[in-house]
Parts: sequence; C-alpha cells; structure tokens
Amino acid sequence: MSSPEAREAVVIGAGPAGLAAAAMLRRRGVDAVVVDRADAVASSWRGHYDRLHLHTVRWLSHLPGYRIPSRYGRWVARDDVVRYLEEYAEHHRLDVRLNTPVTAVDRGDAGWVVRSPDGDLPARAVVVATGHNHTPQLPDWPGADAFTGELLHASRYRNAKPFAGRSVLVVGCGNTGAEIAVDLVENGAREVAIAVRTSPHIILRERYGIPSLALGVLFRHLPPRVFDPVAAVMRKADVGDLTAYGLPTPKDGLYERILRDDAIPLVDVGFLAALKAGQVTVVPGVVGFDDSHVVHSDGLPRPAEVVIAATGYKRCLEPLVGHLGVLGPDGRPTVRRAQTHPSAPRMWFTGYTNPISGMFRELGIDAKRIARAAAAQLNDRGTAAPASRQRQSPLHGGLRSSPYARDESPRYRSTARTESAPPG
Repeated sequence: MSSPEAREAVVIGAGPAGLAAAAMLRRRGVDAVVVDRADAVASSWRGHYDRLHLHTVRWLSHLPGYRIPSRYGRWVARDDVVRYLEEYAEHHRLDVRLNTPVTAVDRGDAGWVVRSPDGDLPARAVVVATGHNHTPQLPDWPGADAFTGELLHASRYRNAKPFAGRSVLVVGCGNTGAEIAVDLVENGAREVAIAVRTSPHIILRERYGIPSLALGVLFRHLPPRVFDPVAAVMRKADVGDLTAYGLPTPKDGLYERILRDDAIPLVDVGFLAALKAGQVTVVPGVVGFDDSHVVHSDGLPRPAEVVIAATGYKRCLEPLVGHLGVLGPDGRPTVRRAQTHPSAPRMWFTGYTNPISGMFRELGIDAKRIARAAAAQLNDRGTAAPASRQRQSPLHGGLRSSPYARDESPRYRSTARTESAPPG
C-alpha cells in the first residue's frame, strides 16, 4: 500500500487552541487536518466540574472568526463553552479526525510524520495543541495507598452531591481547588478544609463592573516592577489582609509569580466569602497519609473522609516530541506563538502557557500568528494561495472518527443537537 499524500498541516488536539489554529490556517488557504484521541471536540472542557464558567468575560473570550453567542451570557458556562467549540468547528468546516491518538511526531520526507495506530499522516507542517490540562497529576504521597478514606483527583469531581454530609479536604488553592471548595460548602458538605502550601494571589472577578482580567489585557506588556505594585494596591483594597484566615499576603508579586511559576491568580467566585464566614478552613500543605488521617507539613495528622487533589496536570509532551529537542526541563515547549525551534522547522506549539489576559483570547492571537507564519513558509511566494484555489481533500469539511473515514460522524452530530441545556 502506498503512503498517503502529505497534508500541508496537521493540528494535534481538538480543543480551543487546535480548533483556532486550524481555522486560521484554513483562512490563509492552508489545507489542515485536526486529529484528536477523544471522541468529541473539547474533550477537556467536557470533563470539568459542573459549575465551571470562563473567568474571562464573554467579549474577551471569542476565538477568531466566530464570536461566542450573546445568549451564553456574560460569564460562559462549561456546557456553553463546549457548545461554542462544536459550533466553531462546524462554522469553519474544519476537517477533524476524532478517535485518532497520536503517539509521536517524527521527521519525514515531507517534513513530518504524525504517528498514529490508525495510520501515519505525513505533513509539511505540524501544530501541537494537545492542551495545558492533558493528564491529571496526583502527587506520590507516602501512605496514600493505605488511606482508608476516599482520595480522588479534581479531574474526577463533577459536583458536590456525592459528598453531602461528609468531611472533605481539598488540596491546592488554585482556581479549581477554591471553586470546588465553594461548591462543597454551598451543597451540603459537613465541613470543608483547603490545604495550602503557598498563599495565592487573589483578585476579584470584576470590580465596579469591570472584569479584572480586562486589566490584564491592558497591563500585560508592563514589566513586573511596574505591574506588581499596582496589583498589590488593588489587592489591599479589594481583598485585604487574610493572615487571620491562614492566607498571608504573598511576598512575591502577582506578575512575578506568573512569569516564574506559570501560576495565574485565584479569581474569586465566592471563596473569600466562604473563607471569612468560617465555612472553609485553611490547613497546611499535605505531605502524606496515615490510615484515616492526612499528615500536614506542620507535622500534625488530621482526619478526613474525602481528599480531593486539585494538584494540576502534566502536559505529557515528552513521548510526542521529546526526542526532537524542543522541550525545556519543565516539559514545556521552549518556543511559543509564531516561533519555531531551530531543530524543528514548521512545528508550532500553542496553549502551553497561563496568560494573565485570558486563555481564549491569547489562543486566538497565537492562532493568527501561527497561520501567518505557516502560510508564508508553505507557499513558494511567501503568501498562501486564495481559499478558492486551495486543493480540497475529499475528506475536507467534516468531523471524522478515523483518518480514513468517508462519512460524517453521526455521533458527533447527535451530540451537537442533544446537549442543549439552557445557557449559563
């Protein structure tokens, strides 16, 4: 059997980053196919907890080429984000191959070969967009295997119903941990504690009707020495001193921490009220387990029926591209946006940072820059051919369940129709 013809571009990942990149490539006349291991687009968003909303206001969260409908409200709910991404793929007529896992990207005759158990895909260019939240990361805590309570990663949390009347410890005071703690308080957990290793920076979701992350758009190009004093004044006025509640004001700057640790601030959606009302108790970080108790960094064991670990995710790019020399010691790509690594020409990465100005907004900016660079490099004259002259694959314009499927996926179409809960 002859090898399949090389595509101009393969985008790995059918989340917001991958869909935006593919849409902008298509706009530039680049023939791109999107591949994803899941059976639907936006698989990570489908797996998040029920009450989740975008922390960026709707008008700062559009992906390029198709706006989020106003009926989804000011703060877009998880289910509506999923619906929007389904609509986005349909609007741009993207060629999405679902149920297509990628095991590695290797160099090939055309430039790259995207390896998959379903068949290799040669490509002149590759965009890697597998997501910031790829694989749940659970710390290797001593004694965790013998813990007599229930231990789960936050990725398995959907709502508070299974935990009503129970004592729950949430580990991690990022946005996920804080919001899960609020959800537990509001929906019947007997007691809720949150284990904090490093006191978080906290901002209000909006101030005087102005979304706080809109300020991130205005100030994101300022250096930390300018940005952080402004953020400190705002925290003092908006949040106050939380030392009495176990959360002293951080000594480092908000933007300094973002640049150093890739840790965005906690956006308050009820956590401060629950904390000040005594409904959430702050305890030291977790170092291990002892039978029915959790051992904390202060050396004291405390009983817990349920432990929910909001301890983040691994990007897991090493098997995919680690052999190409494009990753740093932290496993993240060493290049971003329209940049490419010297050892990996025509390979772009998107979606591996936590921008202060909002993830969706920055993904859209990245998508446009990547598409512009890809079109220039793939076309001999430096600009892409008009879309009307683009060579169309017989598979172009639909969502597929495998690399060689010929019919549109009925299951995807059904999902798009039946998941029609009222907008949040």
